[in-house]
Amino acid sequence: MKILTVRLPDSLAAAIEEESRRRRLSKSDIVRERLQRSSQVQEPGSPAYALADVIGSAHGLPADLSARKKHYLRVWGYGRKRSR
Repeated sequence: MKILTVRLPDSLAAAIEEESRRRRLSKSDIVRERLQRSSQVQEPGSPAYALADVIGSAHGLPADLSARKKHYLRVWGYGRKRSR
């Protein structure tokens, strides 16, 4: 295994340290997992790669849409009878 030294912003280093303590894993294990996850998204054929171009592309929608979908469907009039 090779060694790589990387400089991280304080906020990212703190997040990695916190996750390391919480999960009782080494910081190196956490960083390896995160790098592995990010590289899997970029692999052609992976489900995340197929959706990568549309993830986050819906501008102007409420931030809590997935949690309150029934509320927004009512607000927007979905399911009401409409005159022809």
